[in-house]
Amino acid sequence: MKAFVLRSYGSPDVLELTDVDIPVPGDDEVLVRVRATSVQPYDWHLMRGEPYVARLMPGGPGLRRPKINILGADIAGQVEAVGKDVTEFRPGDEVFAMPKQGGFAEYACVRESELAPKPKSLSFEQAASVPLAAGTALLGLRDEGRIQPGQSVLVNGASGGVGTFAVQIAKAFGARVTGVCSTRNVDLVRSIGADEVIDYTREDFLRNGQRYDLLLDIAGSRPGSACRRVLTRRGTYVVVGGPGGRWLQPVGHVFSALAMSPFVSQRTAVADVVRCTENRQNLVTLTGLVEDARVTPVIDRCYPFAEIPTAVGYLETGRARGKVVIEV
Repeated sequence: MKAFVLRSYGSPDVLELTDVDIPVPGDDEVLVRVRATSVQPYDWHLMRGEPYVARLMPGGPGLRRPKINILGADIAGQVEAVGKDVTEFRPGDEVFAMPKQGGFAEYACVRESELAPKPKSLSFEQAASVPLAAGTALLGLRDEGRIQPGQSVLVNGASGGVGTFAVQIAKAFGARVTGVCSTRNVDLVRSIGADEVIDYTREDFLRNGQRYDLLLDIAGSRPGSACRRVLTRRGTYVVVGGPGGRWLQPVGHVFSALAMSPFVSQRTAVADVVRCTENRQNLVTLTGLVEDARVTPVIDRCYPFAEIPTAVGYLETGRARGKVVIEV
């Protein structure tokens, strides 16, 4: 099969299109013919091995060379074969998953416990945009943010992959949503349901006098200590990420936010979907929201499989509106 293989850290040019063996599913695994995948910051952080501090952390990308050789955290496709212990899927089934690796290839093995039926209303490309981004938004709002109907929610970074899902999911949970984005994305964020949109080039959400019950911080554009000032006394600050850096960021942004948590009345939490153990059930929940027409993927661009390095490079510019997907 064809796959983009990562043998060393670097720019998108290090992704090498080559022939590799089709993986053989284990007893509890499903072999999926990948029809679509998506690109996200998780992929390019692993590709570059940045921030460097992450290489020293447990579960990091690898100190000198990548531990993961085929990137691609999201997949949508059809079941090709199943292991002997698999009971819920059979060849031909249309599925989607967040295996965290393997999507930049024509076939991928996924544990049955991480796989879910693809939403019938979505194409493979749309379905491949959902798992990691929408899963992060769901985890940040429902599990870490403990969102409740009627609450006031601020989504900082509302026009990206996670942000466009977060606005819609927060509305589905009955919240009043304010999205923060740039001028070029104001109409987009409003069109997906935001009650109010703040153009950060014209207005500072830290200085407009508004208070929020929950702040989902995807952009990481302000220090956590400053963000807490716009929360209600018992509000919740959920960190998703922040601007990338070669040595420390966004890890430093996350750690600094958590460090202040014991000394303030507001809660601070981190949405870490990669380490979440309930991703399959989360996919089922997201499918329900999609089928009920309360959540619709926002796709910026769709690239052919051979142009995965170009797609990764585009995502690194930080200008993607919604998701960048790959047709395999």
